[in-house]
Amino acid sequence: MGGVAGLAILLSVSAGQAQDKVQIVYSDTVPETDIRTTILRKEFGECLGDEFDFKSYHGATLFKQGTELTAMQRGNLDMANLAIFDFYNQVPATSILGTAYLFRDYDHMRKVMRPEPLADLWKEIEEKANVKVLANAYIGTRHLNLRGDRKIMEPADLAGVKLRMPGGEGWQFVGEALGANPTPMPFTEVYTGLQTGAIDAQDNPLTANKSMKFHEVTDQIVLTGHLIANNQHTISMSKWNSMTPDQQAKVQECALNFEAALDAETLRQEAELVTFFESEGLTVYEPNKEAFRNHVLEKYKASKFSADWPEGLLDKINAL
Repeated sequence: MGGVAGLAILLSVSAGQAQDKVQIVYSDTVPETDIRTTILRKEFGECLGDEFDFKSYHGATLFKQGTELTAMQRGNLDMANLAIFDFYNQVPATSILGTAYLFRDYDHMRKVMRPEPLADLWKEIEEKANVKVLANAYIGTRHLNLRGDRKIMEPADLAGVKLRMPGGEGWQFVGEALGANPTPMPFTEVYTGLQTGAIDAQDNPLTANKSMKFHEVTDQIVLTGHLIANNQHTISMSKWNSMTPDQQAKVQECALNFEAALDAETLRQEAELVTFFESEGLTVYEPNKEAFRNHVLEKYKASKFSADWPEGLLDKINAL
C-alpha cells in the first residue's frame, strides 16, 4: 500500500513539474527539411532548457502564411516567424523596412536591424500589434528565379511576367516595383505553380530555392539582390508578459543565438549556391542592378508606402 501511495505522490509531483514549464508553441511556413527548422530547434529550442516546453510546427501545418500574427493576437499562438510586411496594416511605418534596395548589403542590414535606429519602431509594434520582435534572422538575399530563356536585364524585361509574390499589399508592391505582374500564391504551392506554368517566376533567397527544389522547375536565376531578407522572430506580448524577468532574458538570449547561427549558415550556403545551380543546368547572371534600383526607388517614392515612413529614418538608415 505504501508503494502505491509513494508512486501516486511521485506521479503527482511529475505532473506538477510539467505544468510549471513555460509552454511555447511556434508556427513557421518553411518545411521540416529547411535548415532554418534545424537551427531553430537547436539554437533556440534546446537553448531554452528544461524550464521551457518548446513545440514548433512547420510547413504551414498549424497556421497558413500570413495568418500567424492574428493567431498570436487572439491567444492561439505564442511565437512565429514573420515578415515585416505582416505588420503593415497595423503599423504602416514598418513599410520602410520592406522597401526593395533599402539595404546595401548584409552588413548594412545588420547595422540597421539592431535596436538603434529602430527602437521607436519596435516599440510601436509592441503597442499596436501586441507582439515583440526578439531577433531578425537573415534568411538570404532575394533574387528572381524564372522559367524559360527570356533574358532579364532591366525592369522593362519583366513586363507581363507572372511573378509569384507572397500575399499582402506590401509584397505585391515589391513585384510591381520590379516591373513584373505580381501574383499572390502560398509558399507551399510555388513548386507546383512553376511546374504547371500558373506562374512564370518567383523570388526567394538562393537557400530557399534549393531547399524547395525550385531549380527543378525553372531555367534561370537573375541576381537582382532586391531584398536583403530577414524575418522577425516574434513572440506575443501576452506570452512575454506571463514570464518572469529571468525567463524573458533566457528567451531573448536564445533568440539572438538563433539569429547568429542562422546568419552564419545562410552566408555560408549563399557563397556556394551559384555554383550548385549552374551545375544543375540553370543560367545564373547579374542584370543591370542600377536600372532596377533606380526604377524601384522611384516607384516607392511615388507610392503611398513612403508617406508612412517615420520622418528622418531613411536618412539615418542611409548614413549607417
